[in-house]
Amino acid sequence: MRRMLFAAIAFFVFPMALTQCTNGTRVTEPDPEGDFKAMREKMVETQIKARGVKDPRVLSALLKVERHRFVPEEYLNSAYSDQPLPIGEGQTISQPYIVALMTELLELKGDEKVLEIGTGSGYQAAILAELAKEVYTIEIIESLACRASNRLLELGYQNVRVKSGDGYLGWPEAAPFDAVIVTAAPDHIPQPLIDQLKEGGRMVVPVGTYTQELRKIVKRSGKVESIGVVPVIFVPMTGEGVKQKK
Repeated sequence: MRRMLFAAIAFFVFPMALTQCTNGTRVTEPDPEGDFKAMREKMVETQIKARGVKDPRVLSALLKVERHRFVPEEYLNSAYSDQPLPIGEGQTISQPYIVALMTELLELKGDEKVLEIGTGSGYQAAILAELAKEVYTIEIIESLACRASNRLLELGYQNVRVKSGDGYLGWPEAAPFDAVIVTAAPDHIPQPLIDQLKEGGRMVVPVGTYTQELRKIVKRSGKVESIGVVPVIFVPMTGEGVKQKK
């Protein structure tokens, strides 16, 4: 039986606009009593490699990006645990393994333009920034978008653009994209995201309502090839685009 995976960044309605944040958010400094490097190495060995993620570039990014920088201070001791963690606004940073799995499925080589739907804490965007040329990420909760934007800038990521808005609609002004990753579950594959995917491009998205499946989408000759990967549980995608489709 395949293992059910959990991940979570919720979606709500918010007008789409490029995120402009004036007040920086403090990036948590390492606890002098903690050995975050050792924790990160153990996370990659026991949670990621042990479950079959093999792409050396993905493993390298997970070793490099400091997950504890993306969690609230009160959760520092659990920053590298095998679970999602609260990040405020009722949202969470996803389980490390689901981040690794979804990233590997994108098959990034280094020169891609990637669209992420659901910025959350910014951790997934940081991983993508290590692996792709450009990252465009959309978060529907403005306060989270601002925090993530500030955090990514403070950590030196210059190849990530953050926007607050309805992720169902994608980012048409920046399209087309080589890859798209979605961190909330629609009940169908959003057509705008398919339209914004390049020929030969890959999309990784959880799809479903009561039961969900992580799917890898490949666009070939304008058509969609959908490959089921594993059962998952994500929060549902919401927004004006979803409502209009229904």
